[in-house]
Amino acid sequence: MLRNTLLYLSRQPRIFRFVRHNGLAKGFASRFVAGETIASACEAVAELNAAGIAATLDLLGESVTSEAEARETGRQYLELLDEIHARGLNANVSVKLTALGQDIRDALCAEVTTAILERAKGYGSFVRLDMEGSPYTQRTLDFFGTQLYPRYPQQVGIVLQSALRRTLEDIEWAIGQRCRVRLCKGAYLEPATVAFPAKRDVDATYVDGMKRLMTRGQYPGLATHDEAIIAEAIRFARAEGIGPERFEFQMLYGVRRDLQERLVREGWRVRAYVPFGTQWYPYLMRRLAERPANIAFIAGNVLREMVSRR
Repeated sequence: MLRNTLLYLSRQPRIFRFVRHNGLAKGFASRFVAGETIASACEAVAELNAAGIAATLDLLGESVTSEAEARETGRQYLELLDEIHARGLNANVSVKLTALGQDIRDALCAEVTTAILERAKGYGSFVRLDMEGSPYTQRTLDFFGTQLYPRYPQQVGIVLQSALRRTLEDIEWAIGQRCRVRLCKGAYLEPATVAFPAKRDVDATYVDGMKRLMTRGQYPGLATHDEAIIAEAIRFARAEGIGPERFEFQMLYGVRRDLQERLVREGWRVRAYVPFGTQWYPYLMRRLAERPANIAFIAGNVLREMVSRR
């Protein structure tokens, strides 16, 4: 019932318009979303950089239904890369292929994505292909492996989710390709046929994949707020002589800021995933609906951070 309610609310334009102009709602969202404009996003990144934290910027929006929307998203990413370069920010970008026309036409998606990668190549920057729900996993890896990575091996990487049963095989494929991987647990509610129902299995797969990537991968991004897993990554790195320059921790903007800052003080690399844009309300609602346990996760992490700062 909760999931259906959240999905219903995410699709109501009248509620969206009201919430977008509600000070209290925008105040809450501002903790997790860096405003609605490229300027506000870059200001948030500048603050992170001042604290020693890198960033990856994500323009909110997915599953566009028209070619015009896909091209406009691509144009904004080009402008974003220009601004990152002009300001000298320590940041790259993350893109969702469904926001670039993947569900409209493969050739359109390829055209828009290639333009972004060409601009990133000119700046010596990097583009991460975000992974969406499991129906898109193979499509995304095929598109990456056949059309993008051969042409832009230094500019593009992928995301893999330890919640999926296939992920360890995908990690071995990525290691063989020598491509960069962000490993996360996965926020999507998936059927048991393709994903592990039990958290312990998701965590075990994460740790196994993490160690494979740390020893044989190409500068993996370990995307997690799980302190037990982070502690194991640090223990493993020290035991295996893996230096901080060989991987980075990645966390969501506004979540466990205390932990991000502590890791930086200890000499580890940290990158914050920074979403921004006008679509922050449906983004937050869909993320909560996809996995209602995210509500407890966000609330728990905010409270934990508040307590640790006292």
